[in-house]
Amino acid sequence: MLNISPFTYGMEVIQVYDQGNCFSSEVLDITDDVLLEHFLTGVQNVAALSLQIGFPTLASVPHVLINNYKNVLAISVATDYTFEAAEKVKAYLADPSAFAVAAPVAAASGSDAPAAAEKAEEAAEESDDDMGFGLFD
Repeated sequence: MLNISPFTYGMEVIQVYDQGNCFSSEVLDITDDVLLEHFLTGVQNVAALSLQIGFPTLASVPHVLINNYKNVLAISVATDYTFEAAEKVKAYLADPSAFAVAAPVAAASGSDAPAAAEKAEEAAEESDDDMGFGLFD
């Protein structure tokens, strides 16, 4: 140990050997969240590719169904053809105010809106003043 203090020694993992394969030591730092993220990225890539080339896969079929349903709703709105879900959309387009559930709540808090806007503006001015210098200083 050569009388050098403090002195530390130990092993450092450089490679991992598993069933005939060698991996770098970063493999030991992978968590379940990282694996899930990589898996979902792969599924998204498969869905995007299969949607683009028109090849149905398990990942792309839900997107195809939803997109086609949107197209059928758009055709129904543009023509006289109707069905149950299209009637709801047509009713909303005919009178959007009938579906405004949050309007009374917004009207009741309307008197507080100017005060809230002033507070937000003051906070924005304070954040600019806190920096101590301008854009061209």
